[in-house]
Amino acid sequence: MHVAESLRFSCHALSANKVRSFLTALGMMIGNASVILVVTISLTSRDYILEQIRGIGSNIIYAYYETAGESAPQVEADFVKMADVEAVRRQLAPRIQAATGVITIYAPLPIEGKQRDVRVIGSDEYYAQVRNLVLLAGRFMDSGDVALRAKVALLTERLAQELFGGQQASIGRKLKIHGLQFTIVGTFKERVQSFGLSELSQETVLAPITVIRYFAPVERIDPMYVQVRSATDVEAVTASVREILASRHRPGARYLVENLTGILEAAKNIAFVLTIVLIMISAIALIISGIGIMNIMLVTVTERTREIGIRMAVGASRRDILQQFLFEAVLLSLSGGLLGIIAGVSVPLAAASIFETVRIPISVTSIVVAFAVSCLVGLVFGMLPANRAARLNPTEALRYE
Repeated sequence: MHVAESLRFSCHALSANKVRSFLTALGMMIGNASVILVVTISLTSRDYILEQIRGIGSNIIYAYYETAGESAPQVEADFVKMADVEAVRRQLAPRIQAATGVITIYAPLPIEGKQRDVRVIGSDEYYAQVRNLVLLAGRFMDSGDVALRAKVALLTERLAQELFGGQQASIGRKLKIHGLQFTIVGTFKERVQSFGLSELSQETVLAPITVIRYFAPVERIDPMYVQVRSATDVEAVTASVREILASRHRPGARYLVENLTGILEAAKNIAFVLTIVLIMISAIALIISGIGIMNIMLVTVTERTREIGIRMAVGASRRDILQQFLFEAVLLSLSGGLLGIIAGVSVPLAAASIFETVRIPISVTSIVVAFAVSCLVGLVFGMLPANRAARLNPTEALRYE
């Protein structure tokens, strides 16, 4: 019996029981669709998380004073100073794009009829670039504002709304901080919300560090940010910043100097482990569908025992019988697998058209794997029923009722 003839007999046998064949293939369809969807969801989640982390700032290093040690008392000289930021800029100039520092104070402001302490941070013209801020109205402060100690300020999106009723309405308005009048020159927001885990909160005023430093009890940069030119140089620059701070302060003072590389790697590892776990869960669905195919094929062999006996009697070999029933199992598995692939690809495509701002990648590898698994499941779980059919005794099969 030729392969084409075996395929024709297999298609005829499956079409004779359309509902049963469809329900059997349905399990494989669900399994394959779940594999593709699981990989797609995992890739989308991973890319989204990594994009959010990178959105905080590109190739960022942050540093701040941690402790003076177990026995040494804390002194003002231990804190990171503006001079330290300048030293980092000077010594690492070819390897970094920018370095900036933050001094934080609090000032009472009238919000919704009540005086509330609001965070006021002082920084320089590099801060918006390093922290990846988005300008909503007006302008960011420039080097002239910092050098001339200009009394200008920027407000976060929410604070501008609460104080002046909107972003554009805030521009040019006056704001009094500790008795000194500042002119609002712009409003901004974080490109990716840090939800108060950084020095920025939803209610924050940004002003030149050269002005804010005089309102702080001590000069303390917390934190200092460094933006590295190349992602491959982040670890090396992190070590260099650590050495610069250590060399400029007394022995025993400890400084936390870290970067986002560890967080990015942790996010990638979590996404990878989650993908493996979800794929294993999807594999259970494929195994169950394979068992279903095997069970139906065993029932089919029993139902068609007399037919098998007749074919053997007219010259069909055991290999022909094995081949036919194996083809039937593979066709069941492949038909369900192809439907699953179509469903698994259609859902992300439909979602991408609805959520245009979210990138939904479809893994070609997962499609190829799903197709290969469909073939493998048909072969593996179809082998037992096919072997049973091929080993039937022709005489006994002809007498079977």
